Amino acid sequence: MKLGIALSGGGIRGIAHAGVLKALEESGIKIEAIGGTSSGALIAGLYALGYSPEDIYFLFKKYAKKIVGTTSNSVFSQISQVFKKENAGFRKGEDIEELFNVLAREKGIKTISQIKKIPISIPAVDIKDGKEYIFTNHIPKEKNAYKKYIGDISIGKALRATSSFPAVFCPCDFKEHKFLDGGALNNVPVLEVKKQGMEKVLAVNFKADDITEDSNYMDIAMRTIDLMGNKIAEENLKQSDYILTIGTDKTGLLDIKKLDSCYQYGYETTRKEINKIKEIIKEN
Repeated sequence: MKLGIALSGGGIRGIAHAGVLKALEESGIKIEAIGGTSSGALIAGLYALGYSPEDIYFLFKKYAKKIVGTTSNSVFSQISQVFKKENAGFRKGEDIEELFNVLAREKGIKTISQIKKIPISIPAVDIKDGKEYIFTNHIPKEKNAYKKYIGDISIGKALRATSSFPAVFCPCDFKEHKFLDGGALNNVPVLEVKKQGMEKVLAVNFKADDITEDSNYMDIAMRTIDLMGNKIAEENLKQSDYILTIGTDKTGLLDIKKLDSCYQYGYETTRKEINKIKEIIKEN
């Protein structure tokens, strides 16, 4: 039985996915294909390159400031100014592209097509034609697949493209495309993972935090992002065999101070659900 996993976007909370992968490995559950959107793609990319969940965790801790480059408070306080600018966005994302290209070269890999460990699927959206494209090392056999699937892109460029969150990053240019965050159309790429020949797919997303009288504008913004992301992912989630939802206790989009706790949230939630996941895997 082939099991794949699809990791949702969610800003800095994405490190929780590394905790999920660690718990699965410890339980002897093998992942044979992986997909991810935005921050989920950063984890998926490193895992497919051959980095262990622990490696990924320490890399995020080491390079968090370089990846984020700003704080969630500064993002929302300046957002009105951003939309007045052409090619709106605070950062071009070149730091992310360079960092992940270096990490890929450490494994002897340049383009996504060169990844051999497991199939990987990473969505991004071209704002020029409004269509979704998939960066992958294994193009599914379907009609006109070459129009949708891209393999000749560097690891860094692919991860930069899928995580180019609007108003935080500028669009990512690649050939004739202008890519933005894949979460705009596909926040949990279950179907793309299934297309890689997987019999079962585990989806991992984030719980939208409740709003109370004590909630601030960042809490409200994060809940809005989560609700939108989960709504966009609805059809994909229906195609999954199990949904693992991680609560992260009001962690902001770029709140690097909560890296440790998010990693633990992912690990502990998976450990609690591990018997249910094993039962799903055993089902025919």
